[in-house]
Amino acid sequence: MLNNMIHEFALYIFLGKPLVMYGGILTFVLMLTTASIGALNFRGIVVIPFKWHPRLAGLTITVALVHAIFGLSIYYNF
Repeated sequence: MLNNMIHEFALYIFLGKPLVMYGGILTFVLMLTTASIGALNFRGIVVIPFKWHPRLAGLTITVALVHAIFGLSIYYNF
């Protein structure tokens, strides 16, 4: 029953595309942002304080896990 709910939510159509697609885009953007903060701070360019780097890394991992569960729920029943 829970898998069916996850499956339906993953394939929920929003603006003509399934929700799982937006999760992938959000994960990618968060990953690039996290890496950019780390790279800029390493070079001495402190536009965004380094304290945001681990926070965004944690958020990226969380969104990626949800995205993975959505993606796997489409193909597997667990």
